[in-house]
Amino acid sequence: MIIIKTDAEVELMRKSALLVSQTLSEVAKMLKPGITTSYLDEFIGGYIRDHGAVPSFLNYHGYPFNSCISVNDVVVHGFPGEEELKDGDIVSIDVGVILNKWHGDHAYTFAIGEIPETAQQLIRVTKESLYKGIEKAVAGNRIGDVAFAIQQHTEKKNGYGVVRELVGHGLGQSMHEDPQVPNYGRKGTGIMLKDRMVLAIEPMINLGRKEVFTEADGWTVRTKDGSPSVHFEHDVCVRKNKADILSNYAPIEEAERKNANLFVSDQVPAGKS
Repeated sequence: MIIIKTDAEVELMRKSALLVSQTLSEVAKMLKPGITTSYLDEFIGGYIRDHGAVPSFLNYHGYPFNSCISVNDVVVHGFPGEEELKDGDIVSIDVGVILNKWHGDHAYTFAIGEIPETAQQLIRVTKESLYKGIEKAVAGNRIGDVAFAIQQHTEKKNGYGVVRELVGHGLGQSMHEDPQVPNYGRKGTGIMLKDRMVLAIEPMINLGRKEVFTEADGWTVRTKDGSPSVHFEHDVCVRKNKADILSNYAPIEEAERKNANLFVSDQVPAGKS
């Protein structure tokens, strides 16, 4: 069942989404070679609790960590651990919170040090595709319009693998609500979008083929061909004329630019964050 929010509920969700943005911006300040993902996960859990919220991923269907930290060929749901990040790593960090009963859930991909031009391009194009999908998240359009925009930019235009097994989703007082929001599809298909629907739109794009597999832990999803994967996610409220992005990449990008340990490229036109 699709749950339409009230304007007041959308504003509560904005607060949840912005706490995730704030958390990710703090993580962006810390990223460097030699830091462990388990250290980052502990920081994330503490930061969320210190701000009056609960890490929504922890114990969700048995998931044992505060966040998902996916490195290189891990698409999503990467387990934090004691392995140190190193120069050249691509790191996708996905964070969720529950604040005042409402969920915020989004993700950002970082690059440690120097990475190949192919990886730079993958990050840029995936981030661009997120905004192309968001542009279609307006009342009267259909889910397929969002999906088509993402697929067209990543797969059709740039030849990347668009993951089929994992999709975006509705968001509210549950972390996963209807509808599902795939990153591939046909224009004019799927459910019609209505004012005040809230969606987590999240392209998961592989440098190589689209096929993935899940490890024995039941969570960690990797590319089958070992190619890098990139994940970006925004919380978005459908509106009549223009989608309202509830989360905010601006503080994350500012911290990213100030951290000399991170690769930063001119990824998205001004005003799109």
